[in-house]
Amino acid sequence: MAYAIIFIAVIVLCILNNYHQRLKKLEREFEELKLKMTEEDLTEHSLISKKTNTSSENRIEQQVTVLPLSESPKNEVPVKKEKDKLAPVFEFLKQNALTIVGIFTLVLGIGYFVKYAIDKNWIGETPRVGIGFLAGAVIMGIGHFLRRNYAVFASIITGGGIAVLYFTVTIAFREYQLFSQGAAFTVTCCITLLCILLSYYYKSEILNIFSLFGGFLAPLMISSGESNYLFLFAYLTVLNIGMLAVVFLKSWKSVGWISFILTGIYLASWTAEKTEMLSVYFYIITYIIFYLFALQNYFKKNLLLPYDILMLVLINFTCIIGLVYIFETLQYEPVIIFPVIFALVNLILLYKEYSAKKFGTSYSVFAGITVSLITAAVALQFKAHLITSVWAIEATLLLFIWKKTNLNIFRICFYILFPLVIIAQIVTWTEYIEAKDLAAIFNPVFLTSTVTVISTFVNLILLRKLSDRQDQNSNFFENLFTVVSYGIIYIALLLEVVYHISEKPWIIIFGTAMLYSLFFIFLILLFRKKLEIDKILKTALFYVFFALIIFNTLISGPGIVTQYLQNKIPFTLYWAYLLYWIPFITILVNIVPKSYFLQMKLSYWWVSLAFITAVSGELYNMYVLYNANTILETPFLTKHFSLLYLPIIWAVLASLFLYKGLKTEVSEYNKVGFALIAVTVCKLYAYDVWKMDNVSRIIAFIMLGIILLLSSFLFQRVKKIIKNMVEKKQESNDSEIS
Repeated sequence: MAYAIIFIAVIVLCILNNYHQRLKKLEREFEELKLKMTEEDLTEHSLISKKTNTSSENRIEQQVTVLPLSESPKNEVPVKKEKDKLAPVFEFLKQNALTIVGIFTLVLGIGYFVKYAIDKNWIGETPRVGIGFLAGAVIMGIGHFLRRNYAVFASIITGGGIAVLYFTVTIAFREYQLFSQGAAFTVTCCITLLCILLSYYYKSEILNIFSLFGGFLAPLMISSGESNYLFLFAYLTVLNIGMLAVVFLKSWKSVGWISFILTGIYLASWTAEKTEMLSVYFYIITYIIFYLFALQNYFKKNLLLPYDILMLVLINFTCIIGLVYIFETLQYEPVIIFPVIFALVNLILLYKEYSAKKFGTSYSVFAGITVSLITAAVALQFKAHLITSVWAIEATLLLFIWKKTNLNIFRICFYILFPLVIIAQIVTWTEYIEAKDLAAIFNPVFLTSTVTVISTFVNLILLRKLSDRQDQNSNFFENLFTVVSYGIIYIALLLEVVYHISEKPWIIIFGTAMLYSLFFIFLILLFRKKLEIDKILKTALFYVFFALIIFNTLISGPGIVTQYLQNKIPFTLYWAYLLYWIPFITILVNIVPKSYFLQMKLSYWWVSLAFITAVSGELYNMYVLYNANTILETPFLTKHFSLLYLPIIWAVLASLFLYKGLKTEVSEYNKVGFALIAVTVCKLYAYDVWKMDNVSRIIAFIMLGIILLLSSFLFQRVKKIIKNMVEKKQESNDSEIS
């Protein structure tokens, strides 16, 4: 029955082959006929055009005119269509989808037939395996027969036959125990070797990929459940060496990448399941093999292609993660030996480029990898967390290579890796919750945060220099990256500070966090030009800064005063709290007037509210500290200050705003001044007057009246002075014109 099915399949394929040959013959005849008709049309057209040219020749000579340069036809620049990178893949699937589905279906059909035969007890165990080998050989024979005219089709057919052979060996070993493990492995290796030879003979990359997958799956197929890693990786090393030879002979890069991914999976599984010194040797062997793979074009043509550079980055950092993890788990020293060795390897190549005076892409790549590896070594020596530190440095390296080569593959890899760095850093920060007695600064969590902060800051510098190259679609991602980067730097330093004062009273923790936040934003705004902060981000930082001033004044100041009166904190902390006036005054005087922030009317109100709150709050704190001896006196002093002194303070501030508005001719300051006067008057007549005693009421009304009258007089006086200045200036201009 099986032979009949195979015989029918062969006949059908032969018929299809014959039919296809006839179609190709018809196509050739059609093309020849079409070409002949085109030639006849061209001949007829040339005769007509010749007659036309002869009859009009005299007229043209008499009417020759010279066209002006502006009227000459412009050469149209052809629009370069963007090449679709996925087009070859879709074209391959379009052409060969039926073939792939067909061979898969055929293999399943043979499998179902054999299963049916087994269920019916038609054949024994040995004949079953024989049928499998025969079916695989027949399918491979058909592929060999069709290879001349249908190269891709034949490769897929041959790959299907090899798949049948692999599964036959697996079933014979696992289900029927017809082979020992050694014999099954030997047969599997022979099949893999046969597939490699056929792929080289047929010059078929597809067939080589089939053989590679089969070679890597073979250990799983004949596994007995024992973890014999020495035997496994000795086999994988031989397989990778064969892959390397094929790559150097045929330049089939896809084969190397598949080997790298599958080898990495095996190595990671081994390291996670059974951490032992033996795996170190195979990590080093893997590093050498795939480093040579990445440098293939460098050795042959003295250049590095984009995917070669990516392989250099990946093989360096994946091997470092595995090797350092093994050393840390087994508590071997020094853990920096591998980053240093890998850095020396890249340093040799860097020196080669430097000696040849070649400062192109290769020089930049080797320099970037060398510096990154040395940085990783220093970080690991100080016990920084492995994954977070290595990923942060690797992300910076990818961004650096993107800057040097302007290749999108490194941009994509950077955008993939950077979120992983953030996640890893957040996981690292969670150790603050459970950690006890961490040293200041020199602890693993903060050292890891330092590596991330430095690499993130370098990323900001590199990304700033790349901004001119990017299109508008990427602006959102760059702005988002900038915000996230500054957020990482802010949180990393804040958490370290908060951890070491976590046992202090809550007001100290809150006040310290507020003071740190204000100085952090102040430094960004101070160096905004060098950092090239985006206009929208600067505006947002101004709003956040003044909002923090308000919260700091309303919460930190009164809280510190209360804690001091309760004898829980020293008075010196109040002076430390007042340090926020340094960035506040600097921003008000030197930064805000020169910024885009004041172009929005709302900004004047926000700045004024922060200033009014800060002045009022600090005068209140000083009043309470000067008059109170115990915490019990605070409610009375607060009420007295609110009823008597606060209206006076607001009236003075309103006068200052009116003066500022007249001097700068900014109407918003006038509006703020009048609004503050209105609030003061409403507060006085609606609330304060009913809560004061007679003496306080008299003093408040007299003082407020005097201030308002002086303000009104000042307003009128300044207004008149400004009017006179304008008139004199106008007269001077008129006299110059006359």
